[in-house]
Amino acid sequence: MKLIRYTENNRQKTGVIINNAMFSTEQFGEDYTENFFETNGLQRLDAFIESNKESLMPLPDDITLACPVARPSKIVCIGLNYADHAKETGAATPSEPIIFLKSTTAVCGPNDNIVIPRNSVKTDWEVELAVIIGTKASYVTEETAMDYVAGYCLHNDVSERAFQLERNGTWDKGKGCDTFAPLGPFMATKDEIADVDNLRLWLTVNGKKMQDGTTANLIFKIPHLVSYVSQFMTLLPGDIISTGTPAGVGLGFNPPVYLKPGDIVELGIDGLGTSKQQVVAYQ
Repeated sequence: MKLIRYTENNRQKTGVIINNAMFSTEQFGEDYTENFFETNGLQRLDAFIESNKESLMPLPDDITLACPVARPSKIVCIGLNYADHAKETGAATPSEPIIFLKSTTAVCGPNDNIVIPRNSVKTDWEVELAVIIGTKASYVTEETAMDYVAGYCLHNDVSERAFQLERNGTWDKGKGCDTFAPLGPFMATKDEIADVDNLRLWLTVNGKKMQDGTTANLIFKIPHLVSYVSQFMTLLPGDIISTGTPAGVGLGFNPPVYLKPGDIVELGIDGLGTSKQQVVAYQ
């Protein structure tokens, strides 16, 4: 299945994509929350769609899409998980995953504006594959880790490099600003993606190709990441692990290139759709 959430009359509602068309699942009566995933919601939703496929209400193409998962308890990000990205930033290839947290208040829809924060001069882009957790995971093994994964979605891990790297403390300050986590357009369940270790991911700024990589080059693969993170914190259903970005971020250019108001960022991953964000100044 491909799950979507959208905004209508200031309310977020649920839907699905079937044969490239969008349909409302409002009659299903549940949002795609932690409780939904925890109580076999994907199986119940699949049964609901099968029983009601003829009566599902089609949705127009111009709906405003929201993050496909409602209120994740946390977004766990993996830093420097592509060797080419580590090299372009002057960092050593990590010997174990680098973990940082992205604020849930950064979450926004896939086509919402990116707002440059107040006092920012180095706002950057990062196309990433995000993993959605489906089952509570604590101290899980690498061999069983995929049993805890519900699906995947596209993520732009927007970053303010001065906040991240030039201010005392952790990376989190440059990662958690409002609108810094556009997610979607949809969440694809595991069965929708034939080979998650061989997906092309790309990003353009104003039509110019900046990033063009493949998940085949992940240093730490998804089973390792899920198992590793679960050794340090409990992953709850609906939580997100963002797996890192390939080379081509603004920080890596000489001189660096950063986002400015009016820029258009577009990105995509094989099988997970595309998103588009306009950059605006903080008001």
